[in-house]
Amino acid sequence: MNEFDIKATGWDLNPMHIERAEAIARQIVGKIPLRPWMTALEYGAGTGLTSFLIKDHIREITMMDNSSGMVRIMNEKIEAAQPNNLKAIYFDLEKHDWPNGKFDLIISQMVLHHVDNIGSLIKKFYLMLNPGGYIAVADLYSEDGSFHGPGFTGHNGFDIRELSALIRKHGFINIHSDQCFVLNKKISDTETKQFYVFLLIANRDTINQ
Repeated sequence: MNEFDIKATGWDLNPMHIERAEAIARQIVGKIPLRPWMTALEYGAGTGLTSFLIKDHIREITMMDNSSGMVRIMNEKIEAAQPNNLKAIYFDLEKHDWPNGKFDLIISQMVLHHVDNIGSLIKKFYLMLNPGGYIAVADLYSEDGSFHGPGFTGHNGFDIRELSALIRKHGFINIHSDQCFVLNKKISDTETKQFYVFLLIANRDTINQ
């Protein structure tokens, strides 16, 4: 059982999680020309908040997570709401190559800073997209480590120029980013701190097919 299995049941009870997903979904809908024929993957979907918010704009969304607890919650929400274009799957993309079809859009929300080998994951995203497809990556700008605190082994946010260069190296074009959310998080008994979230959007090129 990982930390997100433990957090899954109460995840949607945190208003900040809802507000953050709404802000990200608004920018995705506003900045990417979504079409009714498009298919999407939300990688590290958690409880599927963002996918549920954009599901009416595209044909199908696959919600992927490597937390069985989060996948359970997504399936409960699908059962309750009965959307005909959402499906939840348990899959660890860091450890395995995706064996199925390609997508027109891949979304990642607050996941990348947990990923060990970001270059490897970006390469997989590229291979999983149809030519001209989009990635929409939301995560933290560089921070001092206080977001997760001592013992965290991931990334303390990202320098957006360095991340853009890495994404460009793996074949993506039309890379642009904007701040999309300000997150207020309690980091001690006496201190609350603001953390800034970006949304980076890019296209897979149409040359290498």
